[in-house]
Amino acid sequence: MLRRFFQIILQVVRWLTVVALSAVLLFAYVPVPYTGVMLQRQLEAFSSPGSYHAKHDWVPIEQISLHMQQAVVTSEDQRFIQHVGFDFDAIKKAWSFNQKTKSKRVRGASTISQQTAKNVFLWTGRSWLRKGLESGFTLLIEGAWGKQRILEVYLNSIEFGDGIFGVEAAAQHFFGIPAAKLNKQQAALLAAVLPNPHRFRVDAPSAYVKKRQAWILRYMSKLVPIDDQLDDLEDEEP
Repeated sequence: MLRRFFQIILQVVRWLTVVALSAVLLFAYVPVPYTGVMLQRQLEAFSSPGSYHAKHDWVPIEQISLHMQQAVVTSEDQRFIQHVGFDFDAIKKAWSFNQKTKSKRVRGASTISQQTAKNVFLWTGRSWLRKGLESGFTLLIEGAWGKQRILEVYLNSIEFGDGIFGVEAAAQHFFGIPAAKLNKQQAALLAAVLPNPHRFRVDAPSAYVKKRQAWILRYMSKLVPIDDQLDDLEDEEP
């Protein structure tokens, strides 16, 4: 009986692995229509009063403002082009900070690649299971997608507010313009809420969000333009 149980578990793991690999390969080429976090939010809405409607419009990266691309790399992952999915220096610093501080505020070190893996294939929350799965998907998308595709999927799946997924939906909802026309100030404001889009608001920015927006604007110009970084990466590839 026990042997049969383990055989079933092994078979389930094999099928899940095949499904995961197939999804990663598929989304390397086609738009991601729905994500794990979208499903999570929809399920959470069933147990909460009021209506919930998700907004999500996929656009290719060529139709996303370079200011927006620069803003998220500046605010979320300045070593995005250099690392292979994990920023070990940031992890070390976050670990040291969290060990020393008594604050409930925990410093994270998730890269854009890790956030993309979580948003598309998994769910939010803190658990070793999710973190382990996230690491596996991160390695898969780094190998199968490449940096530009990861950034494209990230910008099309990240949450900017309640039910607002992707930069196109965010640009239309908050500013009434397409993502291609976002200016520096608008891009920095959108990026400023990403640590917690359910606590921080684009349409009613707190003093902290405004301070974070100013920081992003200041450092956007100091970072090598993301399109130049991507071009240099392509030139280095055999």
